[in-house]
Amino acid sequence: MTFLGRLWTLFVSGYPLLLEGLQTTLLLAVIGTIAGLFIALLLITVQSFHVMPGEPLVTRASKRLSARLSKIYVAFFRGTPMLVQAMVFYYGLNQMGVRIGFFAAGLIVVSLNTAAYLTEVLKAGLNSLDVGQTEASLSLGMSHFQTYVRVLLPQALKNMVPAIGNELIVNIKDTAVLSVIGVGELFYMGRAIASTTYRYTEAFILVSLVYLVTVLIAVEVLKRVAALFGKEAPRLTSQSEGLV
Repeated sequence: MTFLGRLWTLFVSGYPLLLEGLQTTLLLAVIGTIAGLFIALLLITVQSFHVMPGEPLVTRASKRLSARLSKIYVAFFRGTPMLVQAMVFYYGLNQMGVRIGFFAAGLIVVSLNTAAYLTEVLKAGLNSLDVGQTEASLSLGMSHFQTYVRVLLPQALKNMVPAIGNELIVNIKDTAVLSVIGVGELFYMGRAIASTTYRYTEAFILVSLVYLVTVLIAVEVLKRVAALFGKEAPRLTSQSEGLV
């Protein structure tokens, strides 16, 4: 049998597992990106707190501490691989007696990791806005918080649509590392097919093709979403490119 013949035979016999793995991968990527965005909004809000001179000492101290902890969180998750985060989170909790399912553990890791990157993207979006908008809002009687929520944040969110799309694409691919803690995503299922058929090359080529087709479809969908906001479409990038 030719190589293409073996590839097709393996696909016919293994596509249920590949489909199940793909579904898990997409769920992790989509839900993790959305959850990460909400966490990022919370983190950037904490970092944007203004310390007012007339506030009580406890209030000022809590604002500074919250902002510092938020920055430490972002530095940790951006400075360590998701693979290591997954191992530490899952096995660390198990050692402390906290039992959590594979999928739930993977989803939490993806969400926390995504939040760190989107926080920096959101910060860059806020910093790119004209400072005159803040001055105008304050002159109209708005507080710093009202200016942030009603004027600055909506614009920053609109500007970061392509970055959110990029992060979704990255998550589709990077969820493969969650196989190390037993999450049944696409790569995990491909490895299961390879170990049962001993056709490792063919199995991982199939997995690669599924990833490729999925990412290309996601890019086309995100192009249309970005066009609705009048933004440039997301590109195929890694977390180290353009997400600072």
